[in-house]
Amino acid sequence: MPSTPEEAFRRLLELMLAKDTDAVAALWAEDGTAEFPFAVGNSPRLLTGREQIRVYLGRLPELMDVQEIPAVTVHHTERPDTIVVEFTGTGRTLRTGEPYRLDYIAVITAQDGLITRYRDYWSPLATASAAGTLPELLDSLRSEAAR
Repeated sequence: MPSTPEEAFRRLLELMLAKDTDAVAALWAEDGTAEFPFAVGNSPRLLTGREQIRVYLGRLPELMDVQEIPAVTVHHTERPDTIVVEFTGTGRTLRTGEPYRLDYIAVITAQDGLITRYRDYWSPLATASAAGTLPELLDSLRSEAAR
């Protein structure tokens, strides 16, 4: 089991490349959270608990085939339980077959080798485009604006 936030994150990447989303979810503390501050439309802004995270992650392999994480930069903070990570993922959109590249910034807090808080600052538009779900995202934004 990972013992530091960086080890937990690097294990997360390995498991995502292996498409083992159950094992990725197991890296979270039972009551850990995943936050997506820039989420819009039908995307969740907060997942609470390992099981919500497991369900969310379980849908990703149906949308995107993550093939490589070519760039990772880890920034250590003054808090030993928290890191900031910049990373890039590349792969193929399953819906369209098109290649994609996504850049992320995540703030990860871990205790006892488990992720307790994961804040993922991804671009909703770039992610929807990479997943082949941009039309659905735009429709949900139009629906929200019409309310």
